[in-house]
Amino acid sequence: MTSETLRPPPAPPPAPAAAVAPAPRARRHRRTWRQALRRDWQLYSLAVLPLLFFLIFRYLPMIGNVIAFRRFKPGGSIFGEYWVGLRYFRMFFTDPTFWEVFTNTLVLGALTLLFCFPLPIILALLLNEVRARRFKRFVQSVSYLPHFLSIVIVAAMVMQLTSIDGTANQIVGLFGGDPVAFLQQPEWFRTIYVSSEVWQTVGWGTILYLAALTTVDEDLYEAARIDGANRLRQTWHVTLPGIRPTMVTLLILNIGSFMAVGFEKILLLYNPLTYPTADVISTYLFRMGFQSSNFSYAAAIGLFEAVIGLVLVLSANLISRRTVGTSLW
Repeated sequence: MTSETLRPPPAPPPAPAAAVAPAPRARRHRRTWRQALRRDWQLYSLAVLPLLFFLIFRYLPMIGNVIAFRRFKPGGSIFGEYWVGLRYFRMFFTDPTFWEVFTNTLVLGALTLLFCFPLPIILALLLNEVRARRFKRFVQSVSYLPHFLSIVIVAAMVMQLTSIDGTANQIVGLFGGDPVAFLQQPEWFRTIYVSSEVWQTVGWGTILYLAALTTVDEDLYEAARIDGANRLRQTWHVTLPGIRPTMVTLLILNIGSFMAVGFEKILLLYNPLTYPTADVISTYLFRMGFQSSNFSYAAAIGLFEAVIGLVLVLSANLISRRTVGTSLW
């Protein structure tokens, strides 16, 4: 028997790729909103009350903005008597008083954002470095307390401190100065307002940042220490990037309320003598609407203010998404 007879027969050639039938794909089953609602109705039920709140107190009152384009008279139709178009918008565009209060709103909003946004971050970073727990809790408690005080109480405290015989003037008298009527001088109002706003809001603003600091990976700090980074460089290269999403989100929210400078506190603190620096859009609206009964004019200014706030939020969100990669939507 030769070696040729013992050789096994050749294997058949492989089948062409086109002959292999592809495996059927499993169809993805998409749940409809009805199925999702039926499955997780307990979770969706939690959103009913917040949605009703926004619907009743936020969205339904927006129908009243129609009086910005109609002549409204107290006692008449709630949607105005007749159509006037853009008359009230032209009125405040040509009103020098409006542009004065608009400038005051921008200045006070910018000062509030400049001081009240970064200071909670700085305080949270400082508290994060404190190792004595009792001291840390004491500082947190003391800084949180002003947030729970009523605006009326805060305004009364500010008036007492800055009165002629108040604490501020007593300190001025110790250095040989004359008493100053702080709340009667326009140049002092912005300083007083921003200082009281910082005192009342900075401690409360640190809560979110302290919570965000707990999510920063400790291995990143260890790697930074191995690379020779000191505490300042660790804060700059590890801590701040770790809490950047929280910072950007709160910045966008603060920009959204940029035009809505604290109405209650300004209304309680200002007076006709400080109108040149204290009068803002919200207080101007109050005087036009409730004291002068010019509701259509006030509605036009309020609608203009709301449009500017919307543009600021959309712009800040777009810039943040394209530059930092973090946004609200």
